Amino acid sequence: MFTVQPSIDPVLAGIAPGFRALSITVEAAPLLHPHIAEAALAEACVSVAAGDAPWADAHLAAWAVVFTRFGAKPKRTPCSAEALRKRVQRDGTLPGIDPVVDLYNAVSIRYAIPVGGENIAAYHGAPRLTVADGTELFDTIKEGSPAHESPEPGEVIWRDDTGVTCRRWNWRQGVRTRLGAEATRMWFILESLPEMPLEALQAAGGMLVTGLQQMMPGAVVEKQLIGFAQPDA
Repeated sequence: MFTVQPSIDPVLAGIAPGFRALSITVEAAPLLHPHIAEAALAEACVSVAAGDAPWADAHLAAWAVVFTRFGAKPKRTPCSAEALRKRVQRDGTLPGIDPVVDLYNAVSIRYAIPVGGENIAAYHGAPRLTVADGTELFDTIKEGSPAHESPEPGEVIWRDDTGVTCRRWNWRQGVRTRLGAEATRMWFILESLPEMPLEALQAAGGMLVTGLQQMMPGAVVEKQLIGFAQPDA
């Protein structure tokens, strides 16, 4: 089993006090039951209307505050969980993309938590959550073609030794490390603030792990809680 040791810049404790996340690494197995993700996504969309996550509004509001602290405009570029839930609230559903992506989107929607999924085999060095100086490169697609852009100085980013893998903390993931069901080594990060109960964070991780193991029998999973210490952690 390979290991992933993500790091968090200590300066972020002043931007997001109490930030904590589940880091989950997966040695994939053959994808035998993709329908698991389809069902999970459909059920998650229903859960939004049912209000199954009573902490959701407070958690997403807390993320909006965090975004403003590092200069982002959350109404224009919201955290990934808020963007997904708004689409579901508007359309009632979310179209499928890829079984693995659909599964982690389902977790994000149901638990109102930003979830990132990465092809860790495409990383150069370990993932790092830090503050950008503005010179880093982020690979993206513009007008249908590969392109590069740079984050704003002071922007919170995930990166590796090569460049940015996710802009504005969890707003937009890059192309180079994009995850799909064909990947053999996967890394997921479920990011929470104190407004989300720790037991809900653990439940979100459980939903992701269970779904992956049902879709890919034999997949090997490791889970680690990271972040800034809290009394109930």
